[in-house]
Amino acid sequence: MPLAPQLLEILVCPKCKGPLEYNEAEDALTCQRDKLKYPVRDGIPIMLIDEATPV
Repeated sequence: MPLAPQLLEILVCPKCKGPLEYNEAEDALTCQRDKLKYPVRDGIPIMLIDEATPV
């Protein structure tokens, strides 16, 4: 399930507060600055640093 564009506009990386890029194929949000990928499960972004994986 893709994320709503309005949600993508307001989400930021919880670590650096930088922008995130949504990758629909991987169902994840990526922070290029920190090289972290945050999962999206059942259409809900999991914005916990402990849940992020390295890019």
